[in-house]
Amino acid sequence: MSRDAKNFLGRVVCGAAAAVAVMSLSAGPASAVVGASYVGDGHSKNAHAVWCVQHLVNDYRRRAGSAAIAEDSVWGRQTRDAVYDFQANTDNSGPADGVVGPLTGRGLLNYDATDIYAGHGYCFDYLPTPAGF
Repeated sequence: MSRDAKNFLGRVVCGAAAAVAVMSLSAGPASAVVGASYVGDGHSKNAHAVWCVQHLVNDYRRRAGSAAIAEDSVWGRQTRDAVYDFQANTDNSGPADGVVGPLTGRGLLNYDATDIYAGHGYCFDYLPTPAGF
C-alpha cells in the first residue's frame, strides 16, 4: 500500500473514532451540573432553577397544609418566604435564610420521592447539592 493510501486510511479511521467518541458523550446518562448556583436573593435566578424550587417546595407545603405558591419561574418574596419556611421546619436543609444552597437543594430534592422532578430527576441539574449526592 502506498504511503498516501496509508495516510488517507489513517485519517479515515481517526475521524471515525472521533465521531464515535463525540456521539457516545452526547448519548450518555444525565448527570448533575457540578457546582450548580445557589438560588435566591443575591444569587442565580435561572428560570428553570426557580421553577424547580417552587415546584419542590410545594410538595412540602401541601403536606404541611399550606397553600401552594405560584410555579411561575419568577423569584420573589413568596418563593423566598416558602424556602425560608421549608428550611425552618425541616431537618438537614441548611440555615433558614431563604436561599437555596447545597443543603436546601438536597432537602428539596429528597422531600418527596414520588415526585418525578425530585431526586435525580429534572430538577437535579438545576439545584445545588453537596458533593456526592
